[in-house]
Formats: sequence, C-alpha cells, structure tokens
Amino acid sequence: MNQEQVAIFSILAGILALFAWGRIRYDVVAFMGLILCVLLGLVPLQDAFSGFSHPATITVVMVLILSRGLVNSGVVDLIVSPLMFTVKRVSLHVAMLSGVSAVLSTVINNVGALALLMPVGIESSAKAKRSPAVILMPMSFASILGGLVTLIGTPPNIIIANFRADVRGEPFAMFDFSPVGGVVAVAGVAFIALGGWRMIPEKRRARVTGKELIAIDDYITEIGVPKDSELIGVPLRELDQHAEKLDVEIVGMIRGKRRILAALRHEEINSEDILIVKAGPQELDKFVTDTKLELGAGKEKASLLRSEDTTMMEAVVQSSSRIEGRTFTSLRLKNRYGIHLLGVSRQGTPIRKRLPQVQFRGGDVVLLQGDSESLSELVLSLGCLPLAKRRLNLGAGKKAGLAAGVFAAAIVAATMGLASLQIALSVAAITMVIFNIVPVRNIYEEIEWPVIVLLGAMIPVGRGLESTGGTQLIAESILGLGASLAPALILALVLIVTMTLSDVMNNVATAVVMAPVAVSIAGQLGVNVDPFLMAVAVGASCAFLTPIGHQNNTLIMGPAGYQFGDYWRMGLPLEILIIVLSVPMILVVWPL
Repeated sequence: MNQEQVAIFSILAGILALFAWGRIRYDVVAFMGLILCVLLGLVPLQDAFSGFSHPATITVVMVLILSRGLVNSGVVDLIVSPLMFTVKRVSLHVAMLSGVSAVLSTVINNVGALALLMPVGIESSAKAKRSPAVILMPMSFASILGGLVTLIGTPPNIIIANFRADVRGEPFAMFDFSPVGGVVAVAGVAFIALGGWRMIPEKRRARVTGKELIAIDDYITEIGVPKDSELIGVPLRELDQHAEKLDVEIVGMIRGKRRILAALRHEEINSEDILIVKAGPQELDKFVTDTKLELGAGKEKASLLRSEDTTMMEAVVQSSSRIEGRTFTSLRLKNRYGIHLLGVSRQGTPIRKRLPQVQFRGGDVVLLQGDSESLSELVLSLGCLPLAKRRLNLGAGKKAGLAAGVFAAAIVAATMGLASLQIALSVAAITMVIFNIVPVRNIYEEIEWPVIVLLGAMIPVGRGLESTGGTQLIAESILGLGASLAPALILALVLIVTMTLSDVMNNVATAVVMAPVAVSIAGQLGVNVDPFLMAVAVGASCAFLTPIGHQNNTLIMGPAGYQFGDYWRMGLPLEILIIVLSVPMILVVWPL
C-alpha cells in the first residue's frame, strides 16, 4: 500500500467514523473529506467540484422538485385520502400502509413518501387504539424497498445508473431496476405485513389510549414561577403530590445559576424559579392550568397556551432540517415568528441542557406553540414534519391531471431514449414551475441541500479512491476472502459488504464508494459488470439494522418511541430474505 492509498483510506475511515458518530451532519463531513483530499493532491483541483455538475446530482435535484409538484397538485392526496379510516386487523393495517408507502416510493423520493404518509399512519393508529410503533417501522422499511423498483426511487439507483454510463457508455434505464427491485419489494412488504411487524419489541407495540397520537417519551419542559404565584414559599414536596396525580414528574429546579436536584424536596419555591418537569403534552397543559405557572422561562416564556389564537404542534426534526445542529436561541424563532419551544423529546438520550440551548438532532420530537394559522407553514419551512392529521388538499386536484401527465411524459421520453433522463426531468420541472404547480419561491426549499452537498462531495472522493488504486485494493481483499468461491457467491459477498456499510453510513456515500469496487471485482473475475453494479444498488438502499443508515429510519425513531437496538430485530431477517432473493434474480436478469 503506497502513501496515496494510506491517505485516501485514512480519510474514508475518518468519514465513516464521523458518519457513525452522527454529531456532525453528513454533508459537512463529506465536504471536509473532499477538501482534505484536494489539499493532499488525491483529487485534482480542477475536479474538486465536478460532483456538483454530475448528471446524478442534477437528476436527484429534479426528482425532488417533481416529487413536490406531485404533492402540490393533489396527485398524492388522491392516493392517500382513502387511507383515513380505522383498520381493526393489524396485519391488514400494516399491509395497507406499507404497500402504499412502497408504491409511492417508486415515483417520488422515498424520504418524501414516508414524510407524507407518516401522519396518516399516526392518525390511523390513534383511531385503532394501536401503538404507532406497530405501523411506522413497516412503513419506513417498505418505502425503502419501493425505492429499489425504479431509477428515480432512490439516489443510489441514480448514482449506479450514471456510473454504468462511465464504464459502459450507457446508463441503466428507468425500469432496468424493476425485475430485481420489484421482486424484492413485493416479497419484503409481504414479509413485513404477514409477520415481520411482530418482531418489533412487545414493549413498543403496547396499546396506547385513543388520545395519545404518538408513543414518544415525555417531554423535558421548563416551567417558570411568576412573581405573583400562590406557590411561592411552598415546599417542593407539596407541589410534587399534585404533579404525581397528573402524571407529571418534577425532575429538578433552577434558581439563578444554581441547579437544585429533584431529591432536595425540602426546598421552598421562590419567585422566578424554573421547574424542570417531565410530562406529555396533555398532562403538561393540565398541570400549567391548575398551578397557574408559566410555560418556558426567562426570555422564552410561553404563557399563551390557553389563547384562542395559538396552538400547540408536535413535529419531528428531519436529518436535513434547517434547525438540526442549532439551538432554539440561535434560530430566534420567538422574535421572528412568535414560535415558542415548549418541550423536546429525544429517544435514548437525556436532555441535560436548558431547553433554549438544546442542539436539535434528526429524530427529535419538539413541542412548539405559535399562531394557529401560520404554525404549520413555518414548521414545514424549517424542515420539520408535523405529526398531526394531514389536511388533504383535494381542491388542488384540478392540476393533478396536468402534473401526472407532465411527469409521465418525462418518464416516457427518458425510457424511449428521446432525451436523457436529467433533461427530460428538467423539462418536466420547468413545466411545473410555469404552471405554478411548484411556485418559484418554493423551488429551492424543496431541494434537500445536505443530500446534494453529500453527493457533490463524495463523487470526487470516490474518483480519488479509484485513481489511487484504492478500489482495486478493496476488490483484491474481497476476492481474497472468497478466493475459492464461485463468482455468484462473490456477488453475494459484495451485496453483504454493501449492506453492512449502508447500515452505518449514508446510502449515497455507500453507492459512491462501492460502485468502483464492484467494477474492479468484475474486471478481475472477467465477468459482466452489470450484476455487480446491480448488487451495489440493492445493497446501498437496504439499510434496516440501525436508525442511522437511512434517513427514513431516523425520521420514525422519535414519533414511534424506538430504541437503537429495535431495528435489527425485523431488519436482520428482512436483509437475509433480500440476499436470498436478490442474488438469484440478479443472475437471471443480468447473467455473469
């Protein structure tokens, strides 16, 4: 191994470690890795930003815009609206929502498909008096499976298609993924619906009451003691008795810069003390009403809870959200928009900081308060997903036919070779903008910029790995592991390695790294490169063992109350099923 290879592997190891750590957002990590590669001469300066003009990057941008157009026009609402009813049988409930998630993911980005359907899953679970944990993981997994079916279903497919163009001069077409992806998706959804959901831990599947919309842990919330409060001078233990009756836990108190532990119940309550409480939204409302205390503290007081002009909303922070990694104070949401932060719920991680100083992470569930008319729009503009009943915009159906027609025309044009995919999708996107299906002011808001930066940064890094001989070295290592194996079994090994990487790092990055490795392995074996590229496409998208491998898995963690170790229970048998089915299907459709 020469110095360049040592350097590129060290950078990739650092990128992988930071991806798994999750404290620095993946696009920042990828961009840092790119710049380091340029500084060390591993990526030529003139190629540093070539990834941002790569056809795969442009295609992903256009797919995101068109996905929003299909939503805005009412096309998706026409599909979703029949789902707003109670389903008594669990398997049927899971099958229905998982099936729709998979179908939607074949034509729109799978993250967007889950974001649209998750409130429906939560609402239908509440009506059936069923824990959302029973529904959300199946929906997430199904949306990932649906993305395997078409070229535009998931970014890894787009990357692999364009990589094939570099190798063989012709990319994979729109439905080249369908024979393998379709079989895997149908079998996977069937497995999930018929029994896979039973592998979710029983504690998560416990029934919930009808008024509970989401099975999250209680919020950690701050409550201020006003100067005229009747509780001034009352020992904390007396307030504790009332709190326990309402299922509210007082976990501590802040007085100036002093933190008073919850155990010190003899302390008397003073004016302007801050109580740190743990409670659900309804319990919190009742407690504040009874005690006449104030939600929030200091500059962040939010005592408007009972005002007719305000409302509370629960929302989940997406990995690409504008607020991820930032604090409520730094966002200045109260001063700009009149939004108050009432609570934060984070699965598996205690909130030790004051609420205004908590750095938001993907998967956090936040309880916000604001103007009744504008809160929903503001929450969406922040990149958060409201966890409330979706107001189906059926009136927008007047443009549904136009949007569906424009999208279908682009797919037909690309499939028949009348135009390249990125050009066909670009024309469709422009058409939707001209007809105001996607308003001009919203175009850039619909693009997941962290994903675009990740893709634009990792493409040159992947080329650097290839140019330094790193991909050949990885290929030789894999071939060494399977020295006595037949090419078909080495294909399975490539699929397994890709799946494993995708469970701990972003699927886009996995596809960028493993695609050249697959080509190198096929070259050394002297066989067709297509089955190996297809194996990478399947493996890069199939991240079912952890909540960090795919954005959809992160998205559901907070609302469903999942823990890190819950995913592999259903994910592992699902991945084994995918390996068993996809390898022979790949060999049949794309012979060695």
